[in-house]
Amino acid sequence: MPCNPSYEILFEPMRIGPVTAPNRFYQVPHASGMTNALPRVRAAFREAKAEGGWGVICTGACSIDPSSDDSPLPFATLWDDNDIRAHALMTEAVHRHGSLAGVELWHGGASVMNRTSRLPPLSPSGIPWMATHVGFMGNLRPKTMDKADIREVLRCQAEAARKARTAGFDVVYVYAGMGYLGYEFLLPEYNHRTDCYGGSIENRVRFVREMIEVTKDAVGQDCGVALRVSLEELRDRPGRNQPSEAHELVELLADLPDLFDVKMDSSPTDCSASRFSGEGSHEPVIDFVKSLTKKPVVGVGRFTSPDTMVLQIKRGVLDFIGGARPSIADPFLPAKIREGREAEIRECIGCNICISSWHDGVPVRCTQNPTAGEEWRRGWHPERTDRADSPERILIVGGGPAGLECALTLGRRGHEVTLADSSRSFGGRLAFERTLPGLSAWNRVVDYRLGRLNEMGNVSLYPESVLGADEIIELAPDRVVLATGARWTDMLYSSMEIPVGRLDHPGVFTPDDIAAGRLPQGPTLVFDFDNYYMGGVLTEHLAAQGIPVSYVTPAGQASAWTIMTNELPLVHRALARRKVPVTTLHLLKSFDGETATLAHLFTGEEVRVACRSVLIVGLRLPRGELFEALTLRADALAAAGIRNVDRIGDTLAPGALAHAVHSGHKLAQEIGTKIRWQPYRRDTPIVDAVADFDMRTAAE
Repeated sequence: MPCNPSYEILFEPMRIGPVTAPNRFYQVPHASGMTNALPRVRAAFREAKAEGGWGVICTGACSIDPSSDDSPLPFATLWDDNDIRAHALMTEAVHRHGSLAGVELWHGGASVMNRTSRLPPLSPSGIPWMATHVGFMGNLRPKTMDKADIREVLRCQAEAARKARTAGFDVVYVYAGMGYLGYEFLLPEYNHRTDCYGGSIENRVRFVREMIEVTKDAVGQDCGVALRVSLEELRDRPGRNQPSEAHELVELLADLPDLFDVKMDSSPTDCSASRFSGEGSHEPVIDFVKSLTKKPVVGVGRFTSPDTMVLQIKRGVLDFIGGARPSIADPFLPAKIREGREAEIRECIGCNICISSWHDGVPVRCTQNPTAGEEWRRGWHPERTDRADSPERILIVGGGPAGLECALTLGRRGHEVTLADSSRSFGGRLAFERTLPGLSAWNRVVDYRLGRLNEMGNVSLYPESVLGADEIIELAPDRVVLATGARWTDMLYSSMEIPVGRLDHPGVFTPDDIAAGRLPQGPTLVFDFDNYYMGGVLTEHLAAQGIPVSYVTPAGQASAWTIMTNELPLVHRALARRKVPVTTLHLLKSFDGETATLAHLFTGEEVRVACRSVLIVGLRLPRGELFEALTLRADALAAAGIRNVDRIGDTLAPGALAHAVHSGHKLAQEIGTKIRWQPYRRDTPIVDAVADFDMRTAAE
């Protein structure tokens, strides 16, 4: 199908200084977990987006100097010739598809700990970033920059820009956002200087201005120069001549960079999960920028709807449609819009599991797109799959995220697939979870896959089909795949921080009870040691039903692991809005129907809480009964010609939705191929062996 005429504006070429982007789809800089240590993984990951039609493809944070060292968190570098060669793999891959390549040159300032370089962090006035995330904590305080330090950082920026041009980049960034060095000069909390770099907004902007100027002097004839800037805090500060200091900043720099990349100040607001923010949530902060500059503006907002994208452009909010998470979920989003295949877009669900990948220091993961980060490692493509060498008749039992993904990929590979589920509708755990506060977008996992499966003649879908061992043997497929999910248990949690024993009482509930419509009587105590979203969101759910509820966890925060997905402060705010009491660092010891006994995790001191019900959100275990029953019928399976019984998703090992989808995809890629599968290809850094040998020899 041709492109909808309403969307043609999205495919107009756009100038960025001396270079031209082929369209308005702009993959803004975002972390991928793929540093210079994984150059081939990184290149293939970014190439998929260029192939899918994104007009500009940018790196994540790329350090300009060892004084900007974020280890052990993953970051890229442009320090030497080896780095140039590593980045060139990416620029060459992006250019193969006619897209521009951008590099986010970055100095972390006081927000990095320089754990590896062991250099003092730098900041305008020696003010540290006192992070609450343990991965960011450190006890080395920054050095106050003198004029020589400022000159050296400017020199490093210019030199890194020249290296970026040599590596083949078309757009080179100056970064003044998210708590990093340029941002620290802009904000009075960081900047207490009394010289020409501090005080008035004009002075506080000076360092960023000089960073742009040295970058343009270095590469401005060949590369577009972009300013990435956070405006959320400055938007809240009244200006002297403009409504805010954010307005004044843009006015002061209006003609200098070739592009403004505008964003929020902190990860929880910049990359807010769909549970708390909808599409286009940045607009109230950044809507004024285009009124003060004639240069193009890019911004993000988890855009997946082409109608919303067009409105952003026509209403004068943005020139480029920025995408980070949507570009991971569907690298081919632009191509699908161009080709009139909007229904096939694999829309981002806003779960932020991709962001947790960076916190974990690993290549990016995605719930919607199991091929993300696996393009080079496993040879997976987001849109294409190899046909099976030996097509099989495959029965999948369980139509949740793992089963749906497995069926889709098997169908695309040419297998004859039957997907059966005992429920009236497909979706597995999401059939319930999508109804919880803020999680409706997560059903895109189901909608996308069912939409594609319903188009496939070699896949048959059977809801409301209860299959036991006898029925499976009678059907006699070549292979059985079990995706029967997991169940929540009523196990408690010990001071050794492991699940122990059961709390057996009629007033004890698990999330499975809530999913089945069995609501507890209030007051209810939620005891959460799962630590992801479920405990917090179920607490909200019960409170919304009018049930008095309190929340208890042995962790230090509510839904503690959501700090990895940028949700933690928003979780606490949501519980506070519901007036839910939160108790941390406590174990649930016992419950008698009227009182729950809690014990402090470290001291053992006990307290008692009056309640009529307890909801335990803790350990999940696989639903393994069907697998065990089939295992006991090995002879009957063989007689029926059933060669294998495999498990995927939560049936194999309970995890997040991303784990389930990846598990289903991985098995589907492996079935029916003659290739002996390795776990994955291991990437290696690009290193000049001769130079490395010479350095060792000189040291000796």
